[in-house]
Amino acid sequence: MMPLTERSAGLWTRNIPENLSLADFKLVAFDMDSTLINIECIDEMAGMVGLQNEVSAITEAAMRGEIPDYKESLRQRVALLKGAPASIMHRVYEEKLQLNAGVAHVVSQCLRRGLHTLIVSGGFDYFTQKLQQQLGIHETRSNQLEVKDGCFTGQLTHQTWGDICDGEEKKRMVLDTAQRLGITPAECITVGDGSNDLPMMSVCGLSIAYHAKPKVREFAHIVIDTGGLDRVLEIVKA
Repeated sequence: MMPLTERSAGLWTRNIPENLSLADFKLVAFDMDSTLINIECIDEMAGMVGLQNEVSAITEAAMRGEIPDYKESLRQRVALLKGAPASIMHRVYEEKLQLNAGVAHVVSQCLRRGLHTLIVSGGFDYFTQKLQQQLGIHETRSNQLEVKDGCFTGQLTHQTWGDICDGEEKKRMVLDTAQRLGITPAECITVGDGSNDLPMMSVCGLSIAYHAKPKVREFAHIVIDTGGLDRVLEIVKA
């Protein structure tokens, strides 16, 4: 892997051509937690019921790549939420969740340039659907918490594509969408921060690490260590 070149304070690039533009691409796929938004939703949900330390420890280990099986790490965290009221999702959205700096601008510029937009998340559809509506995102793929009698069962709902959106499912969603649109992986941008974003980053034309874990930072074409997501537009012109 080629070394990073610092372009300005907190902004790095690796092996990308000059004069890159959004017009060179046709699709952009965003991770959600800690990328589009300021929180890890499951950690905040756990905090509502006094389990944040237990859940956050698993989340951090998974995002650093220390738990190689993301699906198992998510099942462990979801199981800890068994019996918690599903209403905590609304509380997290209203009280804790904020867009990261520059996100709305980057998404609007991608849409203005005609890029197809995705949220591909190891988080939950309650939040991805809210963000889809808020930002005008075309499609989402994420996990669904099973609810019975207003409380979490500690399980995930099986969806038509499977039960857990892990790194391989993120990659599959990007590639399948590109194929459906008649575009190449080289025309796709992926944006993320955790190790479960690496599979989709490995197949796309441009990968962006936003305030990312070391493994992601070591791999991406563009690394944003400080400031908002809109710093990418210093490198990829709108």
